[in-house]
Amino acid sequence: MSVFVDTDTRIVVQGATGKEGSFWTNHMIEMGASVVAGVTPGKEGQRVHGVPVYHTVARALERHRADAAMLFVPPRFTKEAVFEALDGGIKTIVTIADGIPLHDQVEIRAAARGKGARVVGGNTSGVISPGRSMMGIFPYWIERVYKPGRIGVMTRSGSLTNEVTSMVVRAGFGVSSLIGVGGDPVPGTRFAEMLPDYEADPGTDAVVVIGELGGTMEEECAQAITSGVYTKPLVAFIGGRTAPKGKRMGHAGAIVTGGTGSVEEKVRALEAAGASVADRPSQVGTLLAAALEEHRRG
Repeated sequence: MSVFVDTDTRIVVQGATGKEGSFWTNHMIEMGASVVAGVTPGKEGQRVHGVPVYHTVARALERHRADAAMLFVPPRFTKEAVFEALDGGIKTIVTIADGIPLHDQVEIRAAARGKGARVVGGNTSGVISPGRSMMGIFPYWIERVYKPGRIGVMTRSGSLTNEVTSMVVRAGFGVSSLIGVGGDPVPGTRFAEMLPDYEADPGTDAVVVIGELGGTMEEECAQAITSGVYTKPLVAFIGGRTAPKGKRMGHAGAIVTGGTGSVEEKVRALEAAGASVADRPSQVGTLLAAALEEHRRG
């Protein structure tokens, strides 16, 4: 079993005929994704790697059953595309766009939650269950890094994700489901909102969180542990330890504001809740093995 996307997830790709959309649609198919339709206004009748294209999501859903939508849509059009998918009854949406206007992000999150749907992104590589399916822009060499296994991964980062996950694999583990929530101030889905899914997944034994300074998502994970919402082992690595205070480091959400969001605060909260926190990516595998053994012993 996988979290968010699996072999039986039927995907509509919005923006499938563009250069990036076409390239990554093909890669998703090669990675096992079941892409049933593409959507680009004015391009109906075309095919992208054998996938039929329609003017709208509504027209695609008249002919195909779909559970999820993958968006390769520019930032300024993302909100409209997400709303189109939501109006079609799609409950699982991934958008990779970087630079979605903040007020659009707020509206997207509110609309999705109001419809009982989940949006991952923007500013993310997407989601992947290695050996099963993928929605996003993980590179072709990813199978050398992301081996199938029983460790869930949630991340705010891009490059750090590859480094930390490679340490998980080097330690002898593999990945059940990886979800990039994105690095924006208002992500469509937050870490703690995914923890119950990993908790319920029989194919996930533990979760690795790749966080960074700014915001409160890592502290919310600590609260989920202390409240009993999540009971499996959790290992975290928090990027940005040497960042100057008040400076944004890379992602729009990676800034300490109002006296909250520092790496020190996140580490303190997670360790107080019983999670393990690595000082360096190379420590993640060792901490994961120790946490799993301790959990097994009860």
